[in-house]
Amino acid sequence: MTATTAENHNSPEQPEQTAPPAGGGHPQRWLILGVICLAQLTVLLDNTVLNVAIPSLTRELDASTADIQWVISAYSLVQSGLLLTAGSSADRYGRKKMLAAGLVLFGVGSLVAGLAGSTAQLIAARAGMGVGGALLMTTTLAVVVQIFDDAERVKAIGLWATVNSLGFAVGPLLGGVMLDHFWWGAIFLINIPVAVVGLIAVLALVPESKNPRGDRPDLLGALLSTVGMTGIVYAIISGPDKGWTSGPTLTSAAIGLVVMAAFVLWELRIPYPMLDMHFFRNQKFTGAVAGAILVAFGMGGSLFLLTQHLQFVLGYGPLEAGLRTAPLALTVVALNLTGLGAKLLPKLGTPLTIAAGMTCLAAGLAAIALLGGDAYGGMLAGLIIMGAGIALAMPAMANAIMSAIPPEKAGVGAGVNGTLAEFGNGLGVAVLGAVLNARFAALVPVAAASLPAALAAADSAPEKARIADAFSSGLETSQLVGAVAVLVGGLLAAALLRRAERAESAVPASA
Repeated sequence: MTATTAENHNSPEQPEQTAPPAGGGHPQRWLILGVICLAQLTVLLDNTVLNVAIPSLTRELDASTADIQWVISAYSLVQSGLLLTAGSSADRYGRKKMLAAGLVLFGVGSLVAGLAGSTAQLIAARAGMGVGGALLMTTTLAVVVQIFDDAERVKAIGLWATVNSLGFAVGPLLGGVMLDHFWWGAIFLINIPVAVVGLIAVLALVPESKNPRGDRPDLLGALLSTVGMTGIVYAIISGPDKGWTSGPTLTSAAIGLVVMAAFVLWELRIPYPMLDMHFFRNQKFTGAVAGAILVAFGMGGSLFLLTQHLQFVLGYGPLEAGLRTAPLALTVVALNLTGLGAKLLPKLGTPLTIAAGMTCLAAGLAAIALLGGDAYGGMLAGLIIMGAGIALAMPAMANAIMSAIPPEKAGVGAGVNGTLAEFGNGLGVAVLGAVLNARFAALVPVAAASLPAALAAADSAPEKARIADAFSSGLETSQLVGAVAVLVGGLLAAALLRRAERAESAVPASA
């Protein structure tokens, strides 16, 4: 097997491989990782830059609130809905081909978005960018798994995960600079040279790899997973605005859940499933899945609430608020660049590393809840502690998910990892936002129980101060709920992983 793999890697007639070559992986693996991270960064920057540009879009395109929601949601819906399908396509047709296709689609979509003359054109372009984004999010991680061996894979995944945090940290800064000097379309056009450079590098450097078994494409599974995931993600996105009990939200959620149930049943009965449901019998895979959802839950929900708190309670502008949440991402970047998680993982083991990371994440949420209500200092401490936890837990969990899945299914594994991140982020926004709103509505019984509406209705400074205090109380409650959920879930995930490791170590002994 090893000889065949090495031959396939070196022979131009047989470029495909199913596992990392022996002796440290691909000889140009670190250069290829840089190319992959560049492609990944393009996708991530686009999301965070867009948030800063919302006022400009509203003013220059005469966009309504609903238009802006669709500009943002069109990308998320398409990308989330296609992650599993994109990963499966990469495994079957070639990860290099799909990575290149993703860069092309993302670049063309960025060009159309930058030159859009109406919100309808911009929404359509963003949907097209979502297709490219789904291909990039899955193939980049799948290629990392293919070109690095077990000894270096955790460090490589840690650097890959660092790019996610770097995109979050740099996005608001880049957006602010671009909008100070150019019109709003420049935030999309800047993607084009990056996509072109990335495409040239991918074609020149990245080796092709795909599943040599050549399973028939699971077309119905792809359709069901796309429709089901789109329905669920739409419900999560629209719930806070339309109401969780509104007709569109409930209908979308019901359709999504029913179709995903049909997807599971279909995948269980066919001989060539897109997503092998037997993966979930693996306690290592299940434990990593639970942890990945909860990391995204804690980070996504917390940041959603913090940006509001910084602007509405502490009085910072949008760009200032973005800068003040950056220490979380910068902590992740700094610790991953030093290889902290990769160094600790062999010493502590996967379960203990994840438990330590999730405990830090929970402690950070609790610090923000208890110390960050009235001033930024306590919030800063909480963000740094959260960043340390994410730097420990995220690479270990991504590695656990990918190592629990056969190498020939690496694209599907990356799709699962991306889907979990999207789902956990949406769940965090929904659950912690609902806790905040319930507490705030109980303390400020106004007709429209939202902070901007309550502040607008207040007719005196003491009344506004009371409303701000009520929002801080709601923030404290919601962050504490998030901290408990992350801590309990993280310990459960670590326990499942520990049991899986014991079961694996017992097999040779019994044999």
